[in-house]
Formats: sequence, C-alpha cells, structure tokens
Amino acid sequence: MAVSIRSVATAVPPTVLAQHAMRDLLAAQPGRSRLARRLIASAFDASAIDTRHTVVTDLDTAVREADPASPPLLRDPATDAVLRPGTGARNAAYAAALPPLLLAAAREALAASGDLDLADVTHVVTASCTGFFAPGPDYVLVRDLGLAPTTRRLHIGYMGCYAAFPALAAARSICAEDPGAVVLVVCAELCSLHLDASDDPDAIVAASVFADGAAAAVVTARPAPAGHRVLDIDELRTTLTPVGEQDMAWTIGDHGFEMVLSRYVPGIIHEHIRGALDGLLATAGTEVADAHAVIERWAVHPGGRSVLDKVAAALDLDAEQMAPSRAVLREFGNMSSATVLFILQRLLAGEDAGGTDRAADGERVCAMAFGPGLTVESALLTLRENPA
Repeated sequence: MAVSIRSVATAVPPTVLAQHAMRDLLAAQPGRSRLARRLIASAFDASAIDTRHTVVTDLDTAVREADPASPPLLRDPATDAVLRPGTGARNAAYAAALPPLLLAAAREALAASGDLDLADVTHVVTASCTGFFAPGPDYVLVRDLGLAPTTRRLHIGYMGCYAAFPALAAARSICAEDPGAVVLVVCAELCSLHLDASDDPDAIVAASVFADGAAAAVVTARPAPAGHRVLDIDELRTTLTPVGEQDMAWTIGDHGFEMVLSRYVPGIIHEHIRGALDGLLATAGTEVADAHAVIERWAVHPGGRSVLDKVAAALDLDAEQMAPSRAVLREFGNMSSATVLFILQRLLAGEDAGGTDRAADGERVCAMAFGPGLTVESALLTLRENPA
C-alpha cells in the first residue's frame, strides 16, 4: 500500500522585499559599526536571494505609505529606524497573520488533490516554530475550513527548518494505520517577525535569508484518480550529526526569537551529509557514490546559498539537479519548515525551475532539510501518475 502526497500548495504574504532594499535599510541603521556594515553587504550580496515575502507591511515603503495610519511594528515611518518590539508584540502579530496563510495553502492543496474535499479530511498536522498560540494552527484549520469537529489534530512546534519531514512521517504513520485516512499537512512560518538590527554576525545572517510562507500537502493511501500525479512516500529517515548542536539553534529573547546560524553550519553539513544519507539510500539499493544511477531529482532545503553549495559539492549534484532548490531560495528565501515543500510542489507539478524539464513518471526524488541539533531529515519519494 503506497502512502502518497496527492498535492502540494503554497502561500506567501503579498508584501515583497527586494534583497538590496533590505540590505541598504539595515546597513543605514544608526550606530552601525564599520565591520557590521561590511558583514551586512557581504551576507546580503552573497545570499543568492532576489526577493522575500513578509507579513510585516511596514518594512516595504510603498505599502507603508499606502496605509500610513497602520501602527508600525518593525520600521519607524519617520526615521526608517528598525524597531525592537518585545516578544509579546511579535507573537501577537504571528497569531494574527498566520491563519490567512494557513488557510490559503490548505484550500489550494485540497482543490488540487484530485477527488478529495473538506469532508474527506480525517486528520490535520501542522508545523511552525516562529510563534505560539493556543488553541493553535491545527485548531484554526479545523474551525475555519469547516472540517468535522472530530478531526484528529497534531501540532509540531519548534523543530525548525526540517519540521516538514516529521509532519509527513506522522501523516504516513496515520495512513498506514488507517488506509482510508486523509491527512492535511500544513507548515507555516513568519520568520521576518523576529528581525533584529543587531551587529551580531548570526543576527545579520538570519536577517539576510529568512522569510515568511506556508505550504500544505494532502497525504493519503487512497487511490488517486486516473492521470493524477502523486509523490509516493517510500522512506523517511532522521539523524543527528556528531557536532553542531550549538551552531544552529533558536532561543527566545526579550525582543523576539534569536536565531543562531553560525558560519560553521555549511561546513558541518558538507562533512556529514553523505553519512546522514547512507541509511536512506540503502533502502533504494544504492550508496551515496552511486546515487545518480537511481535518484533523478533532488529537493535540498535552501538554508542558504552556502548550504546548497556544500551539499552540491558533497553529493556531486549538477546545476540542473540543484535548480529547483536554488530557484526557491532566489524567489522566496528560507521560510524554515515550509521551504522544502515549495520545492516538492515544483517537482510534483513536473517542472524544473525554468519550467522546461517535465519530471517523468517513476522518477525518484531525494529530499532533505537541516535544522537545530544539527539534525538532518531526509526522504525518498517516487513521482507516479496513476494509470487509467
């Protein structure tokens, strides 16, 4: 019995931040040291990001001017100073701004699932690490989508960029236990709420890559309609690297969540990614060195440009294989747990980053993401079109 991802859909807030504009805003903050300005220029210019999306409308000058009465959260309209609201104010903004993204992604995923609708959903699994409220995102989906009040719910909190994989693992286990189950998985993150104009190098790197977005997947073992493309979930694995616990972490401060993303993270991933994938690839009858003979498509979480560069070098992946990951990074930045689903959406749609290379029926996909711990989560998937 195959448990499959029937559909993946994404949603982003309408406010778009140009990378060069954010670079200039942060570099111009009063009291910036010369070293900090150099670090900002280096981090932003080397990020391989063009645009990101945010729920913080006052970060965009045009949006702010269109609604001058709206109280600013992170940018003073008179001085352009980056403000430092308390964690409570940031979290209140999270609770207000997250539901529309959750619902938009969920509705689109269900609409694209083939023959499933709201009445078919039996379980909801949500993941988010950029805020808290209770009843939480899982409750919001049941209430506002009009799902049955008996819908089983699970929220996965504070696991970081790899949380889509535990969410999919939970969905797969549910469907293995109950072949009639339909699980709505939604990952949503509002990373930009925790922007800080600190001179700290980790804060500068975080400010240069993180963004807001949501992605939803419909997971079920029910047979798909004829001609419908799915991603079979063949295998899911997790592993901890022997080093890196202090190099990638979230902590809760008085002025937002503080991201630790040290300059050593890409090197740690480069050194340990082959070993982290050994067990996963063994289930496909191959080893890392020979994976290209078995794995046609790759979905690598774009934690940053350096992370993608190091993974590509360690696994000997070419530009075409990395294209979907680099495209998502370029257009959206790092949206934490939602990001890898943005890549899987492209692969399930059958197109690469340029929309010219249709992924073929039966192709294998290796997906991976990295987060606090340092944790490596990975999956083997198969693209399949249900026969008539």
